[in-house]
Amino acid sequence: MAIGSTEMMIVMQESATPEDVERILELLESAGARGHVSTSDLVTVIGIAGERDVIAGLPLEAYPGVDKVLPILRPYKLVSREFRRSDTVITLGETCLGGGHIALIAGPCSVESRAQLLEAASIAKEGGATMLRGGAFKPRTSPYAFQGLGVEGLEILAEARGQSGLPVVTELMDPRHLEVVAEYSDVIQIGARNMQNFQLLSAVGQVENPVLLKRGLAATIDELLMAAEYIVREGNDRVILCERGIRTFETATRNTLDISAVPIIKQRSHLPVVVDPSHAAGKVDLVEPLSLAALVAGADGLMIEMHPTPETALSDGVQSLDPRQFAAVAARIKDVIAWMGKSLG
Repeated sequence: MAIGSTEMMIVMQESATPEDVERILELLESAGARGHVSTSDLVTVIGIAGERDVIAGLPLEAYPGVDKVLPILRPYKLVSREFRRSDTVITLGETCLGGGHIALIAGPCSVESRAQLLEAASIAKEGGATMLRGGAFKPRTSPYAFQGLGVEGLEILAEARGQSGLPVVTELMDPRHLEVVAEYSDVIQIGARNMQNFQLLSAVGQVENPVLLKRGLAATIDELLMAAEYIVREGNDRVILCERGIRTFETATRNTLDISAVPIIKQRSHLPVVVDPSHAAGKVDLVEPLSLAALVAGADGLMIEMHPTPETALSDGVQSLDPRQFAAVAARIKDVIAWMGKSLG
């Protein structure tokens, strides 16, 4: 925002009508400000962004249907708990994520072949997964490593969705691929390396697909929430935040899983939070304990790498569960979800 700008929210009365809300939006637009409406079962809130002097001069509280006008204190506005008190719930067909609904997202790091992915989808479905993950476009540290099958991989993912009934999560790396990725996938993933690719974030903010936003390797929680704000301010409020481990001085694991990020984000934002124990640990034997810890900490879902034959995987085989391991871990996950009084999917 420019110097002299401010962000506030208008809390509407319970009896406010759609016409009352529209009247406020028209007033804001005529003053050069911007309004963003959030409606829950309890209340309708209008977030405002604009020049402080202009907003201060508007007789907002005198308008029909307005209860009160309050400042939003955090640097991120639309994703904050101040703006929306109730949890955001992401719905994909019969699958839900957030608000007590736990997602189990499973599948290989990369789509390597039709046979490999269809088998992985069958294993994920049988184990109780609610979504299927798989990368068609893969960001790799080495330019010589496997980079994914591209559009062919997306077509295979769509076929696997058709056979398994599982919604598909896949990564977007380049705004030029947005249209085709949005067409073939259900959830668009923005990887850790692109968390602050603001052009990419703004682009996915203009589609309807939910966006799974991974925390950057050295990003703070507030930086993650500000990245989410780029998406939501463009109109797409179906954002899922993902804690996948951050880079620290510790070498015992691939990254350091920040379990504390889960309750902190839940305090500060209404967006759902999932945890990726596979990338955090980098080791198969740590996936189960980190998954269970994440659930108890309040995570709305888990994103686990699983491969039919990890020893042949073209990427991340060392951290991918095999079918037997996945079935065992998924069973423990379901037990903990039931113990917590929540539901899977």
